[in-house]
Amino acid sequence: MRAVSEKADIVVLDEPAVRARLHYKDLIPAIAEALAALSSGGGRVVQPVRTVLPVAPHEGFFAVMPAYAGALGAKLVTFYPKNVGIHTHHALIVMFKPETGEPVAVMDGRLITEMRTAAASAVATQRLARADAAVLAILGSGVQAGSHLAALRHVRSFKEVRVWSPRNAPAFAQRHGVKAAATAADAVRGANVVVVAASSTTPILQGRWLSPGTHVNAIGATRPDWRELDDDLVTTARVFVDSREAALRESGDVIAARSDVTEIGAVVAGVAPGRRNDQEITLFKSVGVAVEDVAAAALVLGVRSLESEAR
Repeated sequence: MRAVSEKADIVVLDEPAVRARLHYKDLIPAIAEALAALSSGGGRVVQPVRTVLPVAPHEGFFAVMPAYAGALGAKLVTFYPKNVGIHTHHALIVMFKPETGEPVAVMDGRLITEMRTAAASAVATQRLARADAAVLAILGSGVQAGSHLAALRHVRSFKEVRVWSPRNAPAFAQRHGVKAAATAADAVRGANVVVVAASSTTPILQGRWLSPGTHVNAIGATRPDWRELDDDLVTTARVFVDSREAALRESGDVIAARSDVTEIGAVVAGVAPGRRNDQEITLFKSVGVAVEDVAAAALVLGVRSLESEAR
């Protein structure tokens, strides 16, 4: 690993190098600042909705995600949901010097995608879950299930964690020291926080399973014709998103909700309310946005946060 020099040298960081530099204790507040900046308006963040190119012969997707908010960069990411034995997401993030446009770094973006997604859910959980939340349910047993378990433990102290997935829940439970549930309903009933991370394109979480006061983080089904939550849930919960523009265009669950949505960045900034009482069900529907990736990459490079740069 090399530090950024005053010359035009381009730093290249592979996944192990990124992992050594990126930690949730720093990433969660950095993502909170980035989302607050995104929701603040005034041109502090420039971020178009991602461009997605279907790779139809191989049932994959290729997306381009640029953002500027003091730091300048773009993520190139692939999503191949049917991959077996290798990750479904792969990515590169390219960072540029905003004053001159010179490229300064290229880094692996797969781990950043994994961690910034979980960090955004942690930001939402910190502000929307009940303060006494003690039971966490995770639907899914893959990469995002593991990253969410790690990130959410930074913002709530869970006395019990349950996991369910169509495959591998017992192995995940043994590896992480949590409980495997026989069904999704068994995992969810009585939980205070629920994570949906099962790469489903049809609903796997039903609103009738949820107890009053539950907070849900849902991170999949990022196509307008995909769903991971049923109508009962999306039409009764208060819906929060990372980006209103992106969620209304990309998320089948948010489109089905047919209700106003609140950006979690506005809650972070204190201009919109979070949880209003202990009984309401809150839903954070994340589609993932470029400013999160650029904020994480800036953190890896040790440059000032997007929030500070944008001031």
